[in-house]
Amino acid sequence: MKPRNVLLIVVDQWRADHVPHLGATHLRTPNLDRLCREGVSFRNHVTTAVPCGPARASLHTGLYLMNHRQVQNWVPLDSRHATLPQAARAAGHDPALIGYTTTVPDPRRTSHNDPRFQNLGDTMEGWRSVGEFGPDHDGYFGWLAQKGYPVPAQREDIWLPEGEDAMAGATTLPARIPKDLSDSAYFTEKALTYLKGRGQKPFFLHLGYYRPHPPFVASAPYNDMYQAADMPAPVRAPTADGEAAQHPLLGHYLRHTRQASFFQGGQGMAADMDDATIRQMRATYCGMIAEVDDCLGQVFAYLDEAKLWDNTLVVFTSDHGEQLGDHHLLGKLGYHDESFRIPLVIRDPDLLEEAGRIEDAFTESVDLMPTMLDWLGADIPPACDGRSVMPLLEGARPADWRTELHYEYDFRETFHSKAEAELGLAMDDANLMVIQDAHWKYVHFTALPALLFDLTADPQQFTNLADDPAYAAMVADYAQRALSWRMRHADRTLTHYRASPTGLQMRTRGARS
Repeated sequence: MKPRNVLLIVVDQWRADHVPHLGATHLRTPNLDRLCREGVSFRNHVTTAVPCGPARASLHTGLYLMNHRQVQNWVPLDSRHATLPQAARAAGHDPALIGYTTTVPDPRRTSHNDPRFQNLGDTMEGWRSVGEFGPDHDGYFGWLAQKGYPVPAQREDIWLPEGEDAMAGATTLPARIPKDLSDSAYFTEKALTYLKGRGQKPFFLHLGYYRPHPPFVASAPYNDMYQAADMPAPVRAPTADGEAAQHPLLGHYLRHTRQASFFQGGQGMAADMDDATIRQMRATYCGMIAEVDDCLGQVFAYLDEAKLWDNTLVVFTSDHGEQLGDHHLLGKLGYHDESFRIPLVIRDPDLLEEAGRIEDAFTESVDLMPTMLDWLGADIPPACDGRSVMPLLEGARPADWRTELHYEYDFRETFHSKAEAELGLAMDDANLMVIQDAHWKYVHFTALPALLFDLTADPQQFTNLADDPAYAAMVADYAQRALSWRMRHADRTLTHYRASPTGLQMRTRGARS
C-alpha cells in the first residue's frame, strides 16, 4: 500500500472571489485551475476568525475563536489545546512547516524572558520548521544574503518599487526584488528541497505563501501582467461618510485605516483611495496571485515527476480574505464577507470520480484539521468544533450538516487600533460574531448595536435592518440561534468522559451544527 501524504497549502490574504473555477474570469491561474479540475472546490467557505493569528489558530486547532481564545495576533495560544501537528505526530507522521503560523506561546509553559514574546507571533509548537519565514522574516532575509543579494539596512525596502523611496499608492512599477529572489520563490525552493530530501518517504507538509499579502507591489513580470481597466470596480457606498453611517465600528475603521500598512511608506487613508487607484491595486494583487500560481506549478510538477501526486491529499486554502477597497476598506477586519470568505479546494486522490465538482455546502476553517486527520485515519480530538468534510468530498451531504456559517472578530486595542477608547468599550466587550445563511446575515456585538442584512435583496450588505421594528422577530430569532451555537460549542475537552462503576467511559459525540 502506498504511503498517504498530505500537502496543506496556506496562502495569505487570498479572497474567495479570486478563483477562476468559481467565476473570477479576470484572473488566470492554470495550476490552481488544475487542482480545481482534479478536486472539489468549495463555494461557501469561510475562516472563522481574522486576522492572521486567530485565523491560523482556528485552522490548526479546529476550534472557534470563542474556545481557543487567541483573539489577536499578539495574544498567546493556550497550550492545552490539541493542534493539527500534535495530532498528526501522535498518529506517526512527521509534520513539517514552510512559512509561519503567527502563534505566541503560552507564557505559563516558558519564561517571560522568552524572546518569542518580542515578536508578532512565532511558529506553533509541534511543527518541524523546514523553511522559516517567522515574524521578522529572518529566514527569508538570510536566504537573500546567502544568495548574494545586498539586503538594505531597512530590510522591508526590498518591497519598494524600483527607483522609489516610498510607495505613494498602487503602482505599475515592479518591486526592486527580482522574482527569482521573491518570498514566493523562497518558499518554493524550500518546498522542493524538503520534498526531494524525503524521497519516497511519506510526508505531511504545510506549505505557506506570504502572498498576496501586502505590501501591494509585485516583481517583474507580474507587476503589469494585469491591467487596471480590466479589474472589477470596488463595491462601496458613494462616499466613505455614507458607508460609516452603517455602524460605529465601521466608522472607526474608515477613520483610522491607513495606506501605510499596505504600501511600503504609503501615505493617506485607505478610505481616500479613488476608483482608479483601487483598480490598479487589484491588478497588482492579481499579479501576486499569478506568481504564487506559477510557484505551485513547480511543486505540482515535482510531485508528478516523483510519482507522488496520486497518493497525496492536496488542500489549498487561505488564512483570511482582504477588503481590497470594498466598503472603502483595506485589510481583514470587521464583519464584511470580503474579509472572511476564502478559497478551499481539496484533491483527494482516492475520489477522482468527484473531480471538478463545486460543493455549495457551508464549510468553515475549523473543518480542515478533522478532515486531514480523518483522511489519515488518525484520531480527531473530541473538543474539535469542526467536522470532517470527507462526506462532502464523496458527494454525500450529511442530513445534520450545518445550515449556517459562523465567524468572529475581536477588535480590542492593538498596537495599530484604539477601538476600545474611541468606542467607549471595555477590552472584553470589543468583539462580534456573525451567523449567516443563504438568506440572512446577523452580526451580534457584545456592547454595540446589532446588524441584520437581507442577502437576497441586499447581497452587498448596505442596508441594516436590525433597527426596523418590522424585523424585530427576525433579529430575536438569529440572536437566539447565535446563543444556541455558542452553548452547543462550549469547551468540550473532557465532557465526553464520565466516571462509572466499571471505570472511565468515553461517549461518542452526537450530531452537531
